[in-house]
Amino acid sequence: MAHQERFTERAANGDLTIGIIGLGYVGLPTAIGFHDAGFNVWGVDVSQRTVDMVKAGKNPTGDPDVDDIVPSPGTERWHITDSAAEAVPHCDVILVTVPTPITHDLKPDLSYVEGAGRDVFQSIVKGSRTIVVLESTVYPGVTAQTWHPIIEELGLVIGEDLEIAYCPERFNPGDPAHGVRQVARVIGCSNPEVGAALVALYQKLTSEDVRYVGKLEVAEAAKVIENVQRDINIALVNELARIFPALNVDVEDVLSAAATKWNFHRYTPGVGVGGHCIPVDPYYMIQRAADVGVPAGLITAARAVNRSMPSHVAGVLSDLMWNANVAAGDAKVLLLGWSYKAEVGDPRETPAEPLAETLMAKGITVGAWDPHLDDGSYPEGVEVISDISKAEGYDMAVLVTAHKACLELDWSELVKQMRTPLIYDGRRVLNLEELTSKGWKAYAVGRPYGDGL
Repeated sequence: MAHQERFTERAANGDLTIGIIGLGYVGLPTAIGFHDAGFNVWGVDVSQRTVDMVKAGKNPTGDPDVDDIVPSPGTERWHITDSAAEAVPHCDVILVTVPTPITHDLKPDLSYVEGAGRDVFQSIVKGSRTIVVLESTVYPGVTAQTWHPIIEELGLVIGEDLEIAYCPERFNPGDPAHGVRQVARVIGCSNPEVGAALVALYQKLTSEDVRYVGKLEVAEAAKVIENVQRDINIALVNELARIFPALNVDVEDVLSAAATKWNFHRYTPGVGVGGHCIPVDPYYMIQRAADVGVPAGLITAARAVNRSMPSHVAGVLSDLMWNANVAAGDAKVLLLGWSYKAEVGDPRETPAEPLAETLMAKGITVGAWDPHLDDGSYPEGVEVISDISKAEGYDMAVLVTAHKACLELDWSELVKQMRTPLIYDGRRVLNLEELTSKGWKAYAVGRPYGDGL
Protein backbone atom coordinates (compact mmCIF):
# COMPACT_ATOMS: atom_id res chain seq x y z
CA MET A 1 0.00 0.00 0.00
CA ALA A 2 1.37 3.47 -0.96
CA HIS A 3 2.33 5.91 1.77
CA GLN A 4 -0.54 8.27 0.86
CA GLU A 5 -3.09 5.46 0.98
CA ARG A 6 -1.85 4.29 4.37
CA PHE A 7 -1.90 7.85 5.69
CA THR A 8 -5.42 8.46 4.37
CA GLU A 9 -6.67 5.23 5.93
CA ARG A 10 -5.07 6.09 9.26
CA ALA A 11 -6.56 9.60 9.10
CA ALA A 12 -10.01 8.14 8.52
CA ASN A 13 -9.54 5.89 11.56
CA GLY A 14 -8.08 8.61 13.79
CA ASP A 15 -4.90 6.54 13.95
CA LEU A 16 -2.47 9.47 13.68
CA THR A 17 -0.65 11.61 16.20
CA ILE A 18 -0.88 15.34 15.62
CA GLY A 19 1.55 17.84 17.11
CA ILE A 20 0.63 21.50 17.59
CA ILE A 21 3.47 24.00 18.02
CA GLY A 22 2.06 27.09 19.73
CA LEU A 23 -0.99 26.92 22.01
CA GLY A 24 -2.40 30.40 21.56
CA TYR A 25 -5.67 31.58 20.02
CA VAL A 26 -5.14 29.36 16.98
CA GLY A 27 -3.10 26.46 18.29
CA LEU A 28 -5.09 25.54 21.39
CA PRO A 29 -8.51 25.33 19.67
CA THR A 30 -6.85 23.41 16.82
CA ALA A 31 -5.31 20.94 19.26
CA ILE A 32 -8.65 20.51 21.01
CA GLY A 33 -10.40 20.08 17.65
CA PHE A 34 -8.11 17.26 16.55
CA HIS A 35 -8.41 15.62 19.96
CA ASP A 36 -12.20 15.79 19.78
CA ALA A 37 -11.97 14.24 16.29
CA GLY A 38 -10.31 11.21 17.84
CA PHE A 39 -6.60 11.83 17.23
CA ASN A 40 -3.67 11.58 19.59
CA VAL A 41 -2.44 15.12 20.26
CA TRP A 42 0.81 16.63 21.49
CA GLY A 43 0.65 20.34 22.27
CA VAL A 44 3.82 22.41 22.61
CA ASP A 45 4.33 25.97 23.81
CA VAL A 46 7.42 27.87 24.96
CA SER A 47 5.41 29.70 27.64
CA GLN A 48 5.52 27.82 30.93
CA ARG A 49 2.41 29.70 32.06
CA THR A 50 0.51 28.48 29.00
CA VAL A 51 1.72 24.90 29.43
CA ASP A 52 0.85 24.87 33.13
CA MET A 53 -2.64 26.26 32.55
CA VAL A 54 -3.45 23.87 29.70
CA LYS A 55 -2.15 20.93 31.74
CA ALA A 56 -4.52 22.01 34.50
CA GLY A 57 -7.44 22.12 32.07
CA LYS A 58 -7.57 25.92 32.08
CA ASN A 59 -7.81 28.38 29.20
CA PRO A 60 -4.75 30.66 28.87
CA THR A 61 -6.22 32.61 25.94
CA GLY A 62 -8.77 35.41 26.13
CA ASP A 63 -11.28 33.59 23.92
CA PRO A 64 -14.30 32.68 26.10
CA ASP A 65 -15.32 29.92 23.66
CA VAL A 66 -12.31 27.93 24.87
CA ASP A 67 -13.11 28.28 28.59
CA ASP A 68 -14.97 25.01 29.06
CA ILE A 69 -13.42 22.77 26.40
CA VAL A 70 -9.78 22.36 27.50
CA PRO A 71 -9.27 18.65 28.33
CA SER A 72 -8.88 17.95 32.02
CA PRO A 73 -5.65 16.53 33.52
CA GLY A 74 -5.14 12.86 32.74
CA THR A 75 -7.27 12.89 29.60
CA GLU A 76 -6.31 10.11 27.18
CA ARG A 77 -4.60 11.04 23.89
CA TRP A 78 -3.77 14.54 25.28
CA HIS A 79 -0.13 15.46 25.96
CA ILE A 80 1.14 18.97 26.73
CA THR A 81 4.80 20.00 27.00
CA ASP A 82 7.19 22.92 26.58
CA SER A 83 9.62 20.73 24.61
CA ALA A 84 9.38 20.18 20.86
CA ALA A 85 12.15 17.59 21.23
CA GLU A 86 9.84 15.56 23.46
CA ALA A 87 6.77 15.83 21.27
CA VAL A 88 7.98 15.70 17.65
CA PRO A 89 9.26 12.09 17.54
CA HIS A 90 5.76 10.88 18.50
CA CYS A 91 4.00 12.78 15.73
CA ASP A 92 2.94 11.92 12.20
CA VAL A 93 1.93 15.52 11.45
CA ILE A 94 3.20 18.75 13.03
CA LEU A 95 1.14 21.94 12.75
CA VAL A 96 3.01 25.18 13.41
CA THR A 97 0.66 27.88 14.71
CA VAL A 98 3.04 30.55 15.98
CA PRO A 99 2.58 34.36 15.73
CA THR A 100 3.62 36.29 12.63
CA PRO A 101 3.67 39.90 13.87
CA ILE A 102 5.27 43.00 12.39
CA THR A 103 8.27 44.93 13.68
CA HIS A 104 8.21 48.51 14.95
CA ASP A 105 9.02 49.67 11.42
CA LEU A 106 6.09 47.69 9.94
CA LYS A 107 8.14 44.84 8.44
CA PRO A 108 7.21 41.13 8.69
CA ASP A 109 8.71 39.42 11.74
CA LEU A 110 9.34 35.80 10.78
CA SER A 111 11.48 34.95 13.80
CA TYR A 112 8.74 32.80 15.37
CA VAL A 113 8.26 30.79 12.16
CA GLU A 114 11.99 30.28 11.82
CA GLY A 115 12.48 29.38 15.49
CA ALA A 116 9.59 26.93 15.58
CA GLY A 117 10.73 25.33 12.33
CA ARG A 118 14.24 24.81 13.66
CA ASP A 119 12.93 23.28 16.90
CA VAL A 120 10.77 20.86 14.93
CA PHE A 121 13.31 19.90 12.27
CA GLN A 122 16.02 19.24 14.85
CA SER A 123 13.74 16.60 16.37
CA ILE A 124 12.53 14.91 13.17
CA VAL A 125 13.22 11.20 13.03
CA LYS A 126 15.20 10.35 9.88
CA GLY A 127 13.16 8.45 7.34
CA SER A 128 9.85 9.20 9.08
CA ARG A 129 8.33 11.42 6.36
CA THR A 130 6.77 13.53 9.11
CA ILE A 131 4.52 16.16 7.56
CA VAL A 132 5.16 19.68 8.87
CA VAL A 133 2.39 22.18 8.12
CA LEU A 134 2.64 25.92 8.66
CA GLU A 135 -0.69 27.51 9.58
CA SER A 136 0.55 31.00 10.51
CA THR A 137 -0.24 33.87 8.14
CA VAL A 138 2.66 34.69 5.82
CA TYR A 139 3.27 36.17 2.38
CA PRO A 140 3.78 33.92 -0.68
CA GLY A 141 7.08 32.09 -0.52
CA VAL A 142 7.75 32.32 3.21
CA THR A 143 7.31 28.64 4.07
CA ALA A 144 9.91 27.49 1.55
CA GLN A 145 12.24 30.48 1.91
CA THR A 146 12.32 30.24 5.70
CA TRP A 147 12.32 26.49 6.19
CA HIS A 148 14.28 25.06 3.25
CA PRO A 149 17.66 26.49 4.39
CA ILE A 150 17.16 25.03 7.89
CA ILE A 151 16.18 21.64 6.46
CA GLU A 152 19.28 21.58 4.23
CA GLU A 153 21.52 22.76 7.07
CA LEU A 154 20.34 19.86 9.23
CA GLY A 155 20.94 17.34 6.46
CA LEU A 156 17.28 16.38 6.10
CA VAL A 157 15.72 15.37 2.79
CA ILE A 158 12.22 16.41 1.77
CA GLY A 159 10.35 13.35 0.56
CA GLU A 160 12.33 10.98 2.77
CA ASP A 161 12.64 12.54 6.23
CA LEU A 162 9.80 15.04 6.06
CA GLU A 163 7.30 16.88 3.90
CA ILE A 164 6.27 20.52 4.25
CA ALA A 165 2.91 22.08 3.47
CA TYR A 166 0.86 25.18 4.18
CA CYS A 167 -2.73 25.26 5.46
CA PRO A 168 -3.75 28.69 6.76
CA GLU A 169 -5.92 28.95 9.83
CA ARG A 170 -9.18 30.78 9.23
CA PHE A 171 -11.27 30.47 12.35
CA ASN A 172 -12.64 33.52 14.10
CA PRO A 173 -11.93 33.88 17.87
CA GLY A 174 -15.05 34.73 19.83
CA ASP A 175 -17.28 33.45 17.02
CA PRO A 176 -18.58 29.92 17.80
CA ALA A 177 -20.21 29.68 14.36
CA HIS A 178 -16.77 29.90 12.71
CA GLY A 179 -14.54 27.80 14.94
CA VAL A 180 -11.81 25.41 13.80
CA ARG A 181 -14.40 22.70 13.13
CA GLN A 182 -16.70 24.89 11.01
CA VAL A 183 -14.44 26.66 8.49
CA ALA A 184 -13.26 25.67 5.01
CA ARG A 185 -9.54 24.96 4.59
CA VAL A 186 -7.09 25.13 1.68
CA ILE A 187 -3.83 23.19 1.47
CA GLY A 188 -0.73 24.04 -0.51
CA CYS A 189 2.08 21.55 -1.08
CA SER A 190 4.56 20.84 -3.85
CA ASN A 191 3.74 17.13 -3.58
CA PRO A 192 0.12 16.51 -4.70
CA GLU A 193 0.04 13.16 -2.92
CA VAL A 194 0.86 14.83 0.39
CA GLY A 195 -1.72 17.50 -0.39
CA ALA A 196 -4.37 14.83 -0.92
CA ALA A 197 -3.36 13.08 2.29
CA LEU A 198 -3.72 16.32 4.24
CA VAL A 199 -7.15 16.88 2.71
CA ALA A 200 -8.18 13.56 4.24
CA LEU A 201 -6.77 14.65 7.61
CA TYR A 202 -8.39 18.09 7.74
CA GLN A 203 -11.71 16.62 6.59
CA LYS A 204 -11.78 14.91 9.98
CA LEU A 205 -11.34 18.29 11.66
CA THR A 206 -13.88 20.48 9.87
CA SER A 207 -17.38 19.95 8.50
CA GLU A 208 -16.73 22.45 5.70
CA ASP A 209 -14.88 22.15 2.39
CA VAL A 210 -11.20 21.11 2.37
CA ARG A 211 -9.28 21.27 -0.87
CA TYR A 212 -5.77 20.96 -2.25
CA VAL A 213 -5.00 24.15 -4.21
CA GLY A 214 -1.57 23.35 -5.63
CA LYS A 215 1.78 24.75 -4.62
CA LEU A 216 2.55 26.35 -1.27
CA GLU A 217 2.50 29.89 -2.62
CA VAL A 218 -1.14 29.63 -3.73
CA ALA A 219 -2.37 28.78 -0.24
CA GLU A 220 -0.05 31.39 1.34
CA ALA A 221 -1.33 34.10 -1.00
CA ALA A 222 -4.96 33.09 -0.49
CA LYS A 223 -4.69 33.60 3.24
CA VAL A 224 -2.99 36.96 3.16
CA ILE A 225 -5.32 38.47 0.56
CA GLU A 226 -8.40 37.39 2.53
CA ASN A 227 -7.40 39.90 5.19
CA VAL A 228 -6.04 42.45 2.73
CA GLN A 229 -9.46 42.54 1.08
CA ARG A 230 -11.17 43.17 4.42
CA ASP A 231 -8.68 45.92 5.25
CA ILE A 232 -9.43 47.64 1.94
CA ASN A 233 -13.20 47.37 2.40
CA ILE A 234 -13.01 48.72 5.94
CA ALA A 235 -10.71 51.52 4.79
CA LEU A 236 -13.34 52.63 2.29
CA VAL A 237 -16.07 53.05 4.90
CA ASN A 238 -13.63 54.64 7.35
CA GLU A 239 -12.63 57.18 4.73
CA LEU A 240 -16.29 57.83 3.94
CA ALA A 241 -16.90 58.29 7.68
CA ARG A 242 -14.46 61.19 7.52
CA ILE A 243 -15.79 62.70 4.28
CA PHE A 244 -19.55 62.62 4.76
CA PRO A 245 -19.74 64.44 8.11
CA ALA A 246 -17.94 67.34 6.40
CA LEU A 247 -20.84 67.32 3.92
CA ASN A 248 -23.33 67.27 6.81
CA VAL A 249 -24.31 63.70 5.91
CA ASP A 250 -24.34 60.66 8.21
CA VAL A 251 -22.30 57.84 6.67
CA GLU A 252 -24.66 55.21 8.10
CA ASP A 253 -27.60 56.77 6.22
CA VAL A 254 -25.55 56.56 3.03
CA LEU A 255 -24.51 52.95 3.65
CA SER A 256 -28.10 51.94 4.43
CA ALA A 257 -29.27 53.50 1.18
CA ALA A 258 -26.48 51.90 -0.85
CA ALA A 259 -27.13 48.49 0.73
CA THR A 260 -30.52 48.35 -1.00
CA LYS A 261 -28.61 47.37 -4.16
CA TRP A 262 -28.17 43.60 -4.44
CA ASN A 263 -24.40 43.61 -4.98
CA PHE A 264 -23.35 46.22 -2.41
CA HIS A 265 -21.28 44.79 0.44
CA ARG A 266 -21.83 46.76 3.62
CA TYR A 267 -19.11 47.41 6.20
CA THR A 268 -19.29 49.59 9.30
CA PRO A 269 -16.79 52.35 10.21
CA GLY A 270 -15.10 52.39 13.59
CA VAL A 271 -12.40 53.91 15.77
CA GLY A 272 -9.84 51.63 14.18
CA VAL A 273 -8.99 48.09 13.09
CA GLY A 274 -7.47 45.70 15.62
CA GLY A 275 -6.41 42.10 16.01
CA HIS A 276 -3.61 39.89 14.77
CA CYS A 277 -4.73 39.68 11.14
CA ILE A 278 -6.21 42.74 9.47
CA PRO A 279 -3.76 45.35 10.89
CA VAL A 280 -0.80 43.03 10.25
CA ASP A 281 -1.26 40.88 7.15
CA PRO A 282 -1.31 43.74 4.60
CA TYR A 283 2.27 44.59 5.56
CA TYR A 284 3.29 41.05 4.60
CA MET A 285 1.79 41.55 1.14
CA ILE A 286 3.30 45.04 0.84
CA GLN A 287 6.74 43.65 1.69
CA ARG A 288 6.47 40.81 -0.82
CA ALA A 289 5.35 43.21 -3.55
CA ALA A 290 8.36 45.42 -2.79
CA ASP A 291 10.65 42.38 -2.96
CA VAL A 292 9.61 41.72 -6.55
CA GLY A 293 9.53 45.41 -7.54
CA VAL A 294 5.77 45.78 -7.92
CA PRO A 295 3.90 48.68 -6.27
CA ALA A 296 1.11 47.90 -3.79
CA GLY A 297 -0.46 51.34 -3.81
CA LEU A 298 -4.03 50.38 -2.99
CA ILE A 299 -3.06 48.05 -0.14
CA THR A 300 -0.68 50.68 1.26
CA ALA A 301 -3.27 53.45 1.06
CA ALA A 302 -5.96 51.35 2.76
CA ARG A 303 -3.59 50.47 5.59
CA ALA A 304 -2.75 54.17 6.03
CA VAL A 305 -6.44 55.09 6.32
CA ASN A 306 -7.21 52.43 8.92
CA ARG A 307 -4.02 53.08 10.85
CA SER A 308 -4.90 56.78 11.11
CA MET A 309 -8.46 56.30 12.38
CA PRO A 310 -7.60 56.39 16.12
CA SER A 311 -5.80 59.70 15.58
CA HIS A 312 -8.74 61.05 13.58
CA VAL A 313 -11.22 60.01 16.28
CA ALA A 314 -9.03 61.58 18.96
CA GLY A 315 -9.25 64.86 17.06
CA VAL A 316 -13.03 64.59 16.84
CA LEU A 317 -13.32 63.90 20.57
CA SER A 318 -11.13 66.92 21.34
CA ASP A 319 -13.35 69.14 19.18
CA LEU A 320 -16.54 67.84 20.79
CA MET A 321 -15.22 68.48 24.29
CA TRP A 322 -13.93 71.92 23.27
CA ASN A 323 -17.39 72.74 21.89
CA ALA A 324 -18.82 71.66 25.26
CA ASN A 325 -16.46 74.10 27.01
CA VAL A 326 -14.19 71.38 28.38
CA ALA A 327 -10.60 72.58 28.39
CA ALA A 328 -8.11 70.06 26.96
CA GLY A 329 -5.83 70.27 29.97
CA ASP A 330 -8.72 69.41 32.26
CA ALA A 331 -10.57 66.93 30.02
CA LYS A 332 -11.18 63.29 31.01
CA VAL A 333 -12.19 60.56 28.57
CA LEU A 334 -13.51 57.13 29.55
CA LEU A 335 -12.92 54.33 27.04
CA LEU A 336 -15.55 51.60 27.25
CA GLY A 337 -13.79 48.44 26.10
CA TRP A 338 -10.09 48.05 25.37
CA SER A 339 -9.56 44.67 23.69
CA TYR A 340 -9.46 44.57 19.91
CA LYS A 341 -12.67 42.58 19.53
CA ALA A 342 -16.00 42.12 21.26
CA GLU A 343 -16.13 39.31 23.85
CA VAL A 344 -12.42 38.54 23.46
CA GLY A 345 -9.97 39.42 26.22
CA ASP A 346 -6.99 40.26 24.02
CA PRO A 347 -5.45 43.76 24.04
CA ARG A 348 -2.84 43.13 21.33
CA GLU A 349 -3.09 45.41 18.26
CA THR A 350 -6.13 47.15 19.74
CA PRO A 351 -7.02 50.58 18.30
CA ALA A 352 -7.74 51.65 21.88
CA GLU A 353 -4.02 52.02 22.54
CA PRO A 354 -3.17 54.56 19.78
CA LEU A 355 -6.44 56.36 20.57
CA ALA A 356 -5.42 56.68 24.23
CA GLU A 357 -1.87 57.69 23.32
CA THR A 358 -3.11 60.47 21.04
CA LEU A 359 -5.55 61.77 23.62
CA MET A 360 -2.92 61.74 26.38
CA ALA A 361 -0.50 63.57 24.08
CA LYS A 362 -3.11 66.34 23.95
CA GLY A 363 -3.08 66.56 27.75
CA ILE A 364 -6.34 64.63 28.15
CA THR A 365 -6.71 62.13 30.99
CA VAL A 366 -7.77 58.68 29.77
CA GLY A 367 -9.50 55.98 31.80
CA ALA A 368 -10.48 52.55 30.51
CA TRP A 369 -12.90 49.83 31.55
CA ASP A 370 -12.96 46.37 29.99
CA PRO A 371 -14.61 43.48 31.87
CA HIS A 372 -12.61 40.94 29.82
CA LEU A 373 -9.15 42.21 30.84
CA ASP A 374 -7.21 42.29 34.08
CA ASP A 375 -5.66 45.45 35.44
CA GLY A 376 -2.20 44.64 34.06
CA SER A 377 -3.37 44.69 30.44
CA TYR A 378 -3.18 48.46 29.96
CA PRO A 379 -0.21 50.69 29.08
CA GLU A 380 1.29 53.15 31.51
CA GLY A 381 -0.64 56.36 31.95
CA VAL A 382 -4.13 54.91 31.51
CA GLU A 383 -6.42 55.05 34.53
CA VAL A 384 -7.69 51.49 34.95
CA ILE A 385 -11.34 51.26 35.98
CA SER A 386 -12.07 47.92 37.62
CA ASP A 387 -15.58 48.85 38.73
CA ILE A 388 -17.61 50.93 36.27
CA SER A 389 -19.80 52.22 39.09
CA LYS A 390 -16.74 54.08 40.41
CA ALA A 391 -15.88 55.80 37.09
CA GLU A 392 -16.63 59.38 38.08
CA GLY A 393 -15.84 62.83 36.78
CA TYR A 394 -15.34 62.04 33.09
CA ASP A 395 -16.34 64.38 30.28
CA MET A 396 -16.64 61.92 27.41
CA ALA A 397 -17.51 58.20 27.33
CA VAL A 398 -16.33 56.43 24.16
CA LEU A 399 -17.54 53.01 23.07
CA VAL A 400 -14.37 51.39 21.70
CA THR A 401 -15.22 47.68 21.91
CA ALA A 402 -18.76 46.38 21.55
CA HIS A 403 -18.64 43.92 24.44
CA LYS A 404 -22.10 42.85 25.55
CA ALA A 405 -21.31 44.26 28.99
CA CYS A 406 -20.55 47.64 27.41
CA LEU A 407 -23.73 47.68 25.34
CA GLU A 408 -25.88 46.74 28.33
CA LEU A 409 -24.49 49.29 30.76
CA ASP A 410 -26.87 51.14 33.04
CA TRP A 411 -26.59 54.33 31.01
CA SER A 412 -28.92 56.24 33.33
CA GLU A 413 -26.54 55.61 36.24
CA LEU A 414 -23.35 56.22 34.26
CA VAL A 415 -24.55 59.60 33.02
CA LYS A 416 -24.99 60.68 36.66
CA GLN A 417 -21.31 59.88 37.28
CA MET A 418 -20.13 62.03 34.36
CA ARG A 419 -18.90 65.58 34.81
CA THR A 420 -19.98 66.33 31.23
CA PRO A 421 -22.59 63.97 29.72
CA LEU A 422 -20.96 63.39 26.31
CA ILE A 423 -20.92 59.98 24.65
CA TYR A 424 -19.31 58.88 21.38
CA ASP A 425 -20.30 55.63 19.68
CA GLY A 426 -17.10 54.41 18.04
CA ARG A 427 -18.79 51.28 16.66
CA ARG A 428 -22.20 52.56 15.48
CA VAL A 429 -24.10 50.04 17.57
CA LEU A 430 -25.75 52.22 20.24
CA ASN A 431 -29.26 53.67 20.19
CA LEU A 432 -28.39 57.37 20.24
CA GLU A 433 -32.00 58.51 20.63
CA GLU A 434 -32.44 56.33 23.71
CA LEU A 435 -29.20 57.62 25.19
CA THR A 436 -30.37 61.19 24.61
CA SER A 437 -33.56 60.48 26.51
CA LYS A 438 -31.39 59.42 29.46
CA GLY A 439 -29.51 62.69 29.56
CA TRP A 440 -26.57 62.10 27.22
CA LYS A 441 -25.36 64.34 24.41
CA ALA A 442 -24.70 61.60 21.85
CA TYR A 443 -22.30 61.51 18.91
CA ALA A 444 -20.96 58.75 16.65
CA VAL A 445 -18.20 57.98 14.18
CA GLY A 446 -19.24 59.15 10.72
CA ARG A 447 -21.99 61.38 12.04
CA PRO A 448 -21.86 65.18 11.58
CA TYR A 449 -20.90 67.10 14.72
CA GLY A 450 -24.09 69.11 14.47
CA ASP A 451 -26.10 65.91 14.70
CA GLY A 452 -25.29 65.33 18.34
CA LEU A 453 -28.57 64.25 19.87
